[in-house]
Amino acid sequence: MKALIFAAGLGTRLKEHTSDRPKALVVLAGKPLLQHAIEKLMSHQITDITINVHHFADQVISFLENHPFDGVKIHVSDEREELLDTGGGLKKAEPFLAGNEPILIYNVDVISNLDINMLENYHLASGSLATLVVRQRETSRYLMFDRNLQLAGWKNQSNGDTKISRADSFEDAAPFAFSGIQIVQPEIFKLITEKGKFPIIDLYLRLAKTAKICAFADTSTVWMDLGKPDQLKMAKQSFSKNF
Repeated sequence: MKALIFAAGLGTRLKEHTSDRPKALVVLAGKPLLQHAIEKLMSHQITDITINVHHFADQVISFLENHPFDGVKIHVSDEREELLDTGGGLKKAEPFLAGNEPILIYNVDVISNLDINMLENYHLASGSLATLVVRQRETSRYLMFDRNLQLAGWKNQSNGDTKISRADSFEDAAPFAFSGIQIVQPEIFKLITEKGKFPIIDLYLRLAKTAKICAFADTSTVWMDLGKPDQLKMAKQSFSKNF
C-alpha cells in the first residue's frame, strides 16, 4: 500500500503556531506532526509515501532532506503555485500514486492509534472504491451512511444543508464524523473529472451515486484532530499517557 499525507494546508486555525512554520512542522512531544505521521505509516510497513506541500513548502522539503527515514521512499507533490484542497491535492499527486496498490490518505494533523493493517484488510474485503474512517463524535458536519455503511450523503447540523448521493437511503442514514483517514483504490484517478481546487469529500459524494464508498467505524482509543490550539494543548498533555 502507498500513502499520501495531506500537509499543504495553511494551518489558519493554529495561526499562533503557524506564523513562521507549516502546520506539518508544529511540534508535539519533541517531534513535528509530519514525523509522527510518517512514523505511524512506517509502523504499518508503508514505505512509499507522498507528501503534498504549499504553506512554507521550503521548510517541509528541507526537513525531509535533513531527516531521512530509513527504508522509506518519499515524494513531494508541490502545490506552491496553488493550494488545491484535498481533492485537487489527490489528483495532483497521481504521478506518484498511480499503479495497482491501494492508497492510504492521512491528514498530517491527525494523531491516532488506529490499526492501519486492519483498516486495509477491511477495505480490500469490502470491494469499495474508497473506505472512509469515521467515528461517532459530535461535530457540525456529518457524513451519512446507510445500514450497509455505504455513503448516502452529507449533512450540516448547524444550518440543515444537505448533499444527497443516494436519495433512497439518505433519510434513514446514520451520521458519522469523518476522521481524516481513508483508503482509495488507484482506479479513482480515472473517475476524477473535477479540475483545479476541490474538496475530496465532494468527490466522494459524487462517486457514491454509482460506486461503493463505504465507512470504517473506528473505535480505537486514541484519535485527535490537532487543527485547533485547544486540541493541540490537550494532545500535549495526554500524548505520553497513550503512546
